[in-house]
Formats: sequence, structure tokens, C-alpha cells
Amino acid sequence: MTDDYEHYEAVVVGAGPGGAAAAAALAEHGVETLVLERGVDAGAKNVSGGLLFAEESAPYTLDGLFDGFREGATERPVTESYIHNVAGEQVHTIDLEGVHEDGTAWCDSVLRREMDSWLAERVHEKTRETGGGLLTEVRVNGLLRENGEIVGVTCDELDPIRADVVIAADGVNSELARDAGLMDWDDPEEWFQGVKAVIDLPEGAVEERFDVPAGEGASHLFAGDLFDGVRGGGFLYTNDDTLSIGTVFHLDSLEDEGAEPHELLNGLLTHPLLAQWVDGEDDEIEYSAKLVPDSKKVAHPSPHEDRLLLVGDAAGQMQAQGPIIKGMNHAVSAGGLAAEAFVEARVRGNATAGDLYEQKLHDEGVMDDLRPARYRASRGVTESDAVESLTNAVVESPLGRVGLRALDGTVERLFNSSFVLGMIPDTKSSYVTIPTVLAEELGERIEGESDVEPPSLADRIGDLTYDTDIGNPHIEVRDESYAASGAAVSACPVSAEDFGGGCYRSETVERDGREERVVSLDTQPCVECGTCAVVADTDWEHPRGGKGVEFEQG
Repeated sequence: MTDDYEHYEAVVVGAGPGGAAAAAALAEHGVETLVLERGVDAGAKNVSGGLLFAEESAPYTLDGLFDGFREGATERPVTESYIHNVAGEQVHTIDLEGVHEDGTAWCDSVLRREMDSWLAERVHEKTRETGGGLLTEVRVNGLLRENGEIVGVTCDELDPIRADVVIAADGVNSELARDAGLMDWDDPEEWFQGVKAVIDLPEGAVEERFDVPAGEGASHLFAGDLFDGVRGGGFLYTNDDTLSIGTVFHLDSLEDEGAEPHELLNGLLTHPLLAQWVDGEDDEIEYSAKLVPDSKKVAHPSPHEDRLLLVGDAAGQMQAQGPIIKGMNHAVSAGGLAAEAFVEARVRGNATAGDLYEQKLHDEGVMDDLRPARYRASRGVTESDAVESLTNAVVESPLGRVGLRALDGTVERLFNSSFVLGMIPDTKSSYVTIPTVLAEELGERIEGESDVEPPSLADRIGDLTYDTDIGNPHIEVRDESYAASGAAVSACPVSAEDFGGGCYRSETVERDGREERVVSLDTQPCVECGTCAVVADTDWEHPRGGKGVEFEQG
């Protein structure tokens, strides 16, 4: 330690929505703020589905913090929302207008590279006025401590930096959260994995194919039997002249089923239902993936330690309740509240920013959205193996099918109840069995077939931009046995059992006269999602600043 380290009143790590909100709110209160971003540009490392909600009750929204945000940084207002329950070629569609609009001020589709870069320019302007600014291509690799207390951050590219507050908005793979002992990667059940393709469309195709007014867009969600029994679902969001089409699955279910994410995505892209929106002439321009925290299980109730405050995915603040996924809006609220707490603590002098931040998250209702009490109270029963087996048996029985047919109108009301969605169990019954039976009993047959031919995994990897950090691998396999690390071969979105060009590969070697199945690793095609850190025995960290994958869409 030395007193000669550069000092700022606030250091914000990560220039995504949560970091941008925190930095803007700090700067508006005159706080000297330095923002550190590891990508070559803000958004180069970020991926989302993505719908950005602004809720009427939210304490902070991006359009409230940045003038002209929606006009300059988002894609389309999403004014329609549907969920499609699928059983083979039978589809039962439910209009989600009620829950989509419940408490919503607005909802826009976004692509993170464009949105985050737009935000970064404004953040840099705001923070420069208070003596700070935004630096890209800087990886913050850990916490600076003095006498055991967090007093700043350490970086690969810069000397350590001291700060009165550190706001970690460094994403789902937050090295600061793990360094502080506030997050771990022990349980695949606590995570989702999202995989996405961005599809280029001709001008005007969104309005024509989706039958929406000019400049508006739609959200389509998918559940049922089209994902080989893996717990999760699919999504399609309309952007300006592109589509974001992807899948989100519970990571433990992916691991248990040995499912390969790119193949599950292909199953959605080529389903006959999507033929009305995507055809074989449309180009897939980017493939991406990320981990997503399940806030119901991992949103930290006390996301702070000493001077460190966690916001967004770094704090597990991603709401996934039923078909509704909200994350960026909670990161924005948390970022603003973290800044507010620091400013208030400085004025009061008799309170810590962390304690105030925690209180504000509860007072503003953020924690109740993320960790609904009704879900926590019911999951011990509804997610038990016995109850799930009974539910499946009843729903699939002749009597259960008759009951679902009789409840046709009620089913739609239940899907549009925020209260009900807040207590849906994370089971195959919810994601697979009930949607499948709904489609079988109430659905209509989709005619025709898709002419989409998805790119090969090799082509998807080859189309991405990488600045490989030769000689500095950011992942190391601790145990190369297939038993310890083999799940990564199928679960990694750029690997597969029959593919030799991805990150993880399996092979049989002879050792001491015995054949042994092992895995090998090549980090060059890595998309930095973090999946392998959860399902394999690895040491995982981010690449150095500016290195690794660079997303053009995000």
C-alpha cells in the first residue's frame, strides 16, 4: 500500500446501464467520478435479449438521467407481447398485453453495443465536469485493501486506484463481487444461460411481417416441447431493421440434459411458427451468449462490503418470473440508488453508503421485485420432486386435459397476472409440461415449413471479432477429467461433443495403460459467458482490457 496511488471520490466499474446510471447520478451531485470499462468501447463486451423496461414506480430510468436517450440509443418501442405454447406443430398463443403493460411507462428493444456506446459518450461528458471521466480497455481485476478494508481497485493496465466508494457494475461475471465474497459460482441452479442470434432484415420488413404500426415493435416468447425438455424458453424481439432471436435456459437443466445451446437455438430458428417472420434470405449477423443470474435465488439482500456497492448483474439483480425477464431496468435503479446512498452518507456522516443503499433497495421495492416473498414461501413445496411429479401426472391425464380446455379464458388471465408470475416454480411442469399440453389441447396447427438454414457453429465463431491475448489465457482447467469438467463440452455455447473447433473438446487418452476421457481447452473462440466457470472445474477471469471477443451488436 502507498498513499501515492491516484484517488477519486468514486470509481464505477463497468459502463453498462447500471454503471452509466450510477456515474450520471454521482456527477449530477458534483462527485468526482472515474468510470473504468474493459471493452474497446462500452457495449463491446455486453449482451442482452434485450428489452429495456422503464417502470412507472422506478426511482431512476435512463430517459430521466439522459436527455434524448430513447431517440438516440434504443431500437423500437415494443407495444405488443405474446407467448406461444408449442407442441410439435400445434401452437397456442396468449396475448401478454396485461402483464407487459402492468406498471410499465415504456418498453424499448435495444442492442447493447449501440446503446452502451451512446451512454458512454454522455457519461464521459458528465464525469469530466467533476474531474473524472471514462476510460476504456481497462480491466479491473480486484479490490485494493488496507488493513483488511476495501479502499479501491486494482487493474491490469493501471496502478491501483483509491476511492471513497467503488460501485461494481461489472456484470454477471463480476470479479469484484467474487473478490469480496458476495457471489460465487457453486450452483448451476442459480443461473440461466442466454444464447442469441441477431438476424438482418430488409428495410420495412418489421412492419410488414409483424403487422405493427410504423416505428413500433413486438415481443414473442416461446415455451413447450421445442427445446428437448430443457427448462426455459425462447424469445424474439423486433429491433430497427434486425431481429434478436434467442433462448434462455436454466443452467442446471442444460447440464443435466447434455443439451447443446446452439442446437436448441437452431430448433427455434427453424420451427414452422417462425417462418412468417424469418426466411432463408435473411442473414444471421451475430451469435452471442451470456450467463444470467436468477434473482429469485441470488439477488444479494446486502450487496455491499466496506466501500464496495454492487449493482445490476454483479448483485444478481435480474428478474425472471415466468415469461417476463427484466434486468437492465433494475440495474439502472440500483445504480442511481447506490449513487444517492453515497451522496447522502457523505452529508449525514453517521451512516455508511452500503447500509443506506441496502435500505433504499428495499424501500423502493426493488428487492421485492427481485426476490418475491410469495415465491420464497412457496418454492419449498412447489419445486419438490413429489409435487412436480404429481403436477405432471395430473396435467397430462385425460381429466387434467379436460380441465385445461375448460379453463381456456382463465389461463390467459393467469398468464397476465404479475402476482401469479411472481410465484411460478422453476420446474419442467412450468416450462415444458403445461405449455405442451396447452398447445395440444387448445392450439392450432401451423402449416408450412421453415426454409432457414442456420450457420454452422464454426461459421458463427468465425464471424465474431476477436483480439486474442496470446500467451495470457483467461481460463485454466484445474481438473481435466471428463467427470469434473466434461459438462462444459456440451454446455459451452461455442463448443459441442462433435465439434473440434470450440473452447472445450473431449478426447480419450491412454495413461498408465488405461484409457481416460479428458477435456482440453482453447480460449481463443471464447465468448466470455462464464458458463464453464459454473459447470466445470476451472479458474476463470476476464481477458485483459480490450482483449478477447468484441460484439458489434450485443
